Amino acid sequence: MTEEALNHERLQAAACFKAFMMKNSTKTNINLFDHLVQILTKLMDERPENAVDVIEDISRELKGGILQEKQDTLRDNPSSSSSAQLLAEQQKTLFKCAAGREDDHEEELLDSPLPNVAELAFFFEQAGVGLGNEEMQRIFLALKQLVDTQCLQRCRFWGKILGTQSNYLVAEGEFREGDGEEEQESTEPSNEEREEESQEDKDEAEHVEAADPLPKSTYMPPTPVPKEENQTGVNKFSYFVCQQPGMPWVRLPVVTPAQITAARQIRRLFSGRLDAPVVSFPPFPGNEANYLRAQIARISAATHVSPAGFYQFGEDEGEDEELRDTFEENPNFEGNPIHEMAHESLNLWVHHVQHILTQGRCVWVNITPKSADDFDEDAEEEEEPDELEAEIGPPLLTPLSEDAKIHDTPPWSSMISSNLIPQFSIAVLRSILWPGAYAYAAESGKKFGNIYIGWGLNYIGEAYTPIVLPPSHSELPSGPEITEAQDPSVEEEQALQAALEEETEALEETEALEETEDLEDEDEDEED
Repeated sequence: MTEEALNHERLQAAACFKAFMMKNSTKTNINLFDHLVQILTKLMDERPENAVDVIEDISRELKGGILQEKQDTLRDNPSSSSSAQLLAEQQKTLFKCAAGREDDHEEELLDSPLPNVAELAFFFEQAGVGLGNEEMQRIFLALKQLVDTQCLQRCRFWGKILGTQSNYLVAEGEFREGDGEEEQESTEPSNEEREEESQEDKDEAEHVEAADPLPKSTYMPPTPVPKEENQTGVNKFSYFVCQQPGMPWVRLPVVTPAQITAARQIRRLFSGRLDAPVVSFPPFPGNEANYLRAQIARISAATHVSPAGFYQFGEDEGEDEELRDTFEENPNFEGNPIHEMAHESLNLWVHHVQHILTQGRCVWVNITPKSADDFDEDAEEEEEPDELEAEIGPPLLTPLSEDAKIHDTPPWSSMISSNLIPQFSIAVLRSILWPGAYAYAAESGKKFGNIYIGWGLNYIGEAYTPIVLPPSHSELPSGPEITEAQDPSVEEEQALQAALEEETEALEETEALEETEDLEDEDEDEED
């Protein structure tokens, strides 16, 4: 073998060995070649005595320096992304005190709708529920920002709804009298818009019919259920959402019965964008903001509970208990034993939010159109078969023990926060129907709270099956005037023509005989 061939083999072996040394480790993700280069560079820079004795220490020190940042558990590495910096700039405003007089600050301390979120976080932390001290503190400051910009007489932290792209922080508020009652955007057109659209459709239909008459449709759309007014029923409270503390709060629109009815028939996760379309079947009348508002109304009606006896009805003797929608705090409430509220019975918990009927409202309304016979005084009073029967749901302050089961599963589960120190424990209630909804009661039920942290979907107890599409309707009625027929043959046409000629001759003969008989009768009358 020549010397050139040997040199070539040595170069190939060196290249292969270098490639082997540059192979990264599966544990530390570093290679031997780079590590040796770093060791030799450090030896050339420092030139220590007895380098052969300290080379292992140098190697260990270099490896430890590489892994030090990843092994640090005391402080997280600060994020340098643009979105994190933008969020930090927005949240800086939460920690700034508004300039004002001392008298103004004293008035705010005496009469402020700002809720005690710190107390809510403290009690739910004992129950193992919450968002963490840091996030709850930011939410506390964000609610203060909301209260400072809105004329609210009552405000509280409703909860957090999770989304696929971002989440929603939800605040529940009640405006003072005369404030916040302006009409919000709604997907349902007003009566004037409906009349204008119907008149335009009618004029267009008449124009088309004059040019080319078409068969008229007999379909009549169902009468829409009117929505409940502000500060009543499902629209009793106003709701504000934001994605992160420090970002602007957005007021959700009022909810309509059509949106609640459609939300009950679909299952869809939230994306985190209020303007996102809701693609579903049956079609949802609105965008994600309307869908979010409908789910908030359903969750509130099913999971907002309070200790029995904490609220009571006013002294309105003429008012029906089933139709009452207001209550007041009971000043003589003595409380209930926490142990009984946590273990023994659900009769010590009641609903303090109105039930939503199948119609999508809290108060039933008759949408059956009245005919002219209803106003006829002589008409007999008879019950029409198409008249709808009024629906009445469970009244306010109904015990939780009367809630319906979900496929033999109780809708609630209760527990006590600690069995080791029961005298200082709290009663915790968890909803099975809406996973993520919790309630607590402390100090014999004199303090309580509700919160929801979840995906905004209810438990159905079985696999979800979408609604089947309805069968297609026949576009036109079947009849001889529109039914296509086969063309007759020549023989059939000749036979039909001969039959028509025979009928014509027979008719002419019959007419001639009748004329002859009439003339004979006239002659007989003249002779007489």
